[in-house]
Amino acid sequence: MTQPPTPGNTPKPSPAAMAKRTPKPGARPGSADQQHTTPSPVPAAPLAAPVVASDPSKFGRVAEDGTVYVTRGGVEREIGSWQAGSPAEGLAHYGQRFDDLATEVGLLETRLAAHPEDAAQLRTQAEALKGSLDTQAVIGDLDALEARLDAIINHSEEASQRAKEAKAERRARAIARKEELAAEAEDLAENSTEWKKAGDRIRAILDEWRTIRGIDRTTDDALWKRYSRARDAFNRRRGSHFAELDRNRASARRAKEDLVQRAEALKDSTDWNETARAYRDLMSEWKAAGRAPRDVDDKLWAQFRAAQDHFFEARNAVHAERDREFEANAQAKDALIAEYDALIDPAKGLGAAKSKLRELQDKWEEIGFVPRGKVREYEDKIGAIEKRVADAEESRWRASYPAAQDKVNQFQVKADDLTRQAEAAEAKGATAKAAELRAQAAQWQEFADVAAKAVNG
Repeated sequence: MTQPPTPGNTPKPSPAAMAKRTPKPGARPGSADQQHTTPSPVPAAPLAAPVVASDPSKFGRVAEDGTVYVTRGGVEREIGSWQAGSPAEGLAHYGQRFDDLATEVGLLETRLAAHPEDAAQLRTQAEALKGSLDTQAVIGDLDALEARLDAIINHSEEASQRAKEAKAERRARAIARKEELAAEAEDLAENSTEWKKAGDRIRAILDEWRTIRGIDRTTDDALWKRYSRARDAFNRRRGSHFAELDRNRASARRAKEDLVQRAEALKDSTDWNETARAYRDLMSEWKAAGRAPRDVDDKLWAQFRAAQDHFFEARNAVHAERDREFEANAQAKDALIAEYDALIDPAKGLGAAKSKLRELQDKWEEIGFVPRGKVREYEDKIGAIEKRVADAEESRWRASYPAAQDKVNQFQVKADDLTRQAEAAEAKGATAKAAELRAQAAQWQEFADVAAKAVNG
């Protein structure tokens, strides 16, 4: 006979029963399984039933002699002996053991709903629990418990399949995303010249890459090689670009140092025109030289500009002094213009006008230069008087040119003769002939007008 349970000496299941009844712990936190698998909402099993204490009196009894019975499927089975208290206390004890067993089943249901990827393991545990029901020393609704275990077993295959499909979908999405990231990195490596922006993006791709999991090692390694090659290619191309910049800047530095020396050699020159042209040429060379390193470039530019400014300030000072001296010349030339403007009148006699113009020109040259800013103004003033005399002389020449005048006369005589012939034809009623003659007369008149304009100006 089974040893009666006493307080402090409650019967315990055997190690084999414990192995069957105790769910296997899941993967450790941070393990590859947990990192690579995200639970999916697969309705593989019913939710765990609420923990409600059962009424063991409906499913078993404790006889007066302490024998414990459980009834299942209408058949009563002896499961133990109770000597530690009253029959009611024994019934409550075995009912509690049933509730503990029901809790284990509830844990299996919960785990199947939350971790369908563990369906095979949970099915094995459910089958082991179901197989042990006929030997369990518990009192409760074992048929209902068996039905719940059957539900777990029946749904485990579907849950496992759906978990596999969900895992495959997650894997496909992860692969697709890493392919996108690898392709983006390859594009940046091949085409981008925005070095700072592209470099930041390649580092951001790596940060995101590390968060994407659930890909088999072979595929993941192949994708990583694509990204890694792209990153290395970008770094090489960027390094080559900046190395070339460094070489160009070094070359620009040497060229600009030479330009500074040439500019400083010219700064004290007093050959104002030639030196000004030389500085313009140096400036063109400076712009074509490119940029040296920033701090060096700024320093060299300051030296170049200082030499240039030194020359032009000296030239401007000399010109300013000359302009002050030439201001008196301008005033003297204004007086000459006022004196001779009325005297030089070709209409009153071309010879006298030409004589006065020569006097004006001689005195004009004797006075000398005017300030640089007024040169064009005074050239225009004397030029207007010179043009007045030249136009009068040319007009007289044209009017006195015999051959040209004869040509004008010949054209005019021809036009007048044709006009008279046209009038005579009209008087005789020869309208068509008259029209033809008038057309010819108009043509000759046009010749005469053009020739007269050439002669008379």
